[in-house]
Amino acid sequence: VLGHLRRDEEAIYSYDQALKIQPEFYEAWYYRGNVLGHLRRDEEAIYSYDQALKIQPEFYEAWYYRGNVLGHLGLNEEAIYSYNQALKIQPEFYKAWYYRGNVLGHLGLNEEAIYSYNQALKIQSKFHEAWYYWGNVLGHLGCNEEAIYSYDQALKTQSKFHEAWYYRGNALDDLGHNEEAIASYDQALKFKPDYHQAWYNRGYALDDLGRTEEAIASYDQALKFKPDYHQAWNNRGYALRNLGRTEEAIASYDQALKFKPDLHEAWYNKACCYAVQANIEQALENLQQAINLSPDECREWAKTDSYFDSIREDERFQALIQLLL
Repeated sequence: VLGHLRRDEEAIYSYDQALKIQPEFYEAWYYRGNVLGHLRRDEEAIYSYDQALKIQPEFYEAWYYRGNVLGHLGLNEEAIYSYNQALKIQPEFYKAWYYRGNVLGHLGLNEEAIYSYNQALKIQSKFHEAWYYWGNVLGHLGCNEEAIYSYDQALKTQSKFHEAWYYRGNALDDLGHNEEAIASYDQALKFKPDYHQAWYNRGYALDDLGRTEEAIASYDQALKFKPDYHQAWNNRGYALRNLGRTEEAIASYDQALKFKPDLHEAWYNKACCYAVQANIEQALENLQQAINLSPDECREWAKTDSYFDSIREDERFQALIQLLL
């Protein structure tokens, strides 16, 4: 009762008293572990579960929660072992299959993770979290059509699941379905208006469609909720540059560099703006900074970038990209 009331320390004291009287009371060890896990006293929680399992090795819930705590500690191999033990005893325990899949996904064992999610969903077909994470793993594997199907299944059960709408948008964007991606991001933002990543990716998709003013507005929303989001500042600058608003673009790149001084793309993009303005000194200075941070990539870009056509014959520019000449 104390545990349910979240009077955790008192609950632990009560379990300890019970265990002084009856050390073999495995359920007391188990519930003690649950309370300690809630308090993030993970090592103590594992000890409690181990004591319960010494007495009752077939206690599959203890194996399961032990796996959860081990996963929280990043002890993934041990967590999988715990879930496997739980599933040997109770193969229909869909939550153990689900969390096993999550840990396997963290380890990059994507095919095994998919198998685990599939087992969970055979038992509980409306388990929206399993559909969602299955979609994420499929996305990592580049199986975007299958990922979209998984997100759709999650959303049938939980239509307000903003993360599923967001990652569905990402999968659609990867397939080049920009309009549908934007619609998916809009759904995510309907349920979580401060979701800065959704605003950012929405801006990116709008940029790809040439809807540049709308893209800038989307980046602005991302920055409203995360002012230090350097990627958004950089992409906002890129959009402004495409509109010929080079001074505003430079100011946006400066904000990106305020938060990430080694962002070579922002230095490079500033150089492009200054080249358009015929400010040769600043163009060369910023290009030098970009090349210092990422020599091969920035030299490759500058070799053919039309923004530098006005200074391409300048000896100083030629010296900066000489490794590719």
